[in-house]
Amino acid sequence: MVQGAQAGNCPVIEVQELTKKFTVRKRKPGFLGSVVSLFSPYSEEMTAVDKVNFTIGRGDLVGYLGPNGAGKSTTIKMLTGILVPTSGRVMVDGVDPQEDRRAVARKIGVVFGQKTQLWWDLPVEESFDLLRAVYKIPRREYQQRLDFFINLLHMKDFLSQQTRKLSLGQRMRADLAASLLHRPPILFLDEPTIGLDILTRDIVRKFIKEINEKEQITILLTTHDIQDIEYLARRLILLDRGRVHYDGGIQEFVQRYAAEKVLTIQVDPPCGAEFFTSLGYEILSAASDRNFEIRLGAQETPASLIEQLTEKGIRIDEINMRKRDLGDTLKLMYSNQQNVEL
Repeated sequence: MVQGAQAGNCPVIEVQELTKKFTVRKRKPGFLGSVVSLFSPYSEEMTAVDKVNFTIGRGDLVGYLGPNGAGKSTTIKMLTGILVPTSGRVMVDGVDPQEDRRAVARKIGVVFGQKTQLWWDLPVEESFDLLRAVYKIPRREYQQRLDFFINLLHMKDFLSQQTRKLSLGQRMRADLAASLLHRPPILFLDEPTIGLDILTRDIVRKFIKEINEKEQITILLTTHDIQDIEYLARRLILLDRGRVHYDGGIQEFVQRYAAEKVLTIQVDPPCGAEFFTSLGYEILSAASDRNFEIRLGAQETPASLIEQLTEKGIRIDEINMRKRDLGDTLKLMYSNQQNVEL
């Protein structure tokens, strides 16, 4: 199932057959290979994004997920105009980023978890004022906007501090405010909660949810934090090896792909993961040689495993069963690096 902008919801992001290829220089192994490569270099073409299609409607909050190297950041860089697509078409609120990057810059806010758009040696409030001048925001509107962010993101205590002296959580809150001062209709978030403590993560998540709901800002969110997705997103686009493997609702995803169950079991004496593997069961995780998470098929029950353990003289100290949730499903898919359409 592929899901685009909701019915009646005008698309603000349109991606059609988007492809990005890079030429990567290679060298032969060993010292001799290095010498040969100096005089006879060769290269290979790598496809980072491969004919990706999706549309996102106004006010949507979409989780754009995939393992490392799937093509998520490359996609965002093409949407913002940083990278030029090899082929395909991108439209951001009616503008092609390659034809008018300046116009697109006014329509978007961008937050990268490990980078900042604030001036490193300036106090936060001076960086904000510079951005006001860059975007030509009227002073009254700017002050109202800033007051709103100060209250919602709890920034009052560090406005006068230099950016380089901020903690990671403080900088992330300041970056969120900076990206939205000019009221862009679209916000790209790349790992916005990475490395944050629990309290700051909660503040950031609540802020993102509130501006999405109250201001109908369209948000494309990439993250490895499943709790970000479960709390914020209503739709998933799942990317792997440059291709879209799923595009639809979160609940539909879980119902469709998480029918299997997870059995948590504690046994005595210790038997090791190899024992369960020899019986034909897949180990999802092993906290010790007594504690295991085991994958059960949709039609399987624990009864057969219990019988086999009893026959081997292995006692079950504790056993629990649950359906796989979003995190379980994605973790399994990433670990398998599936290369087939789901």
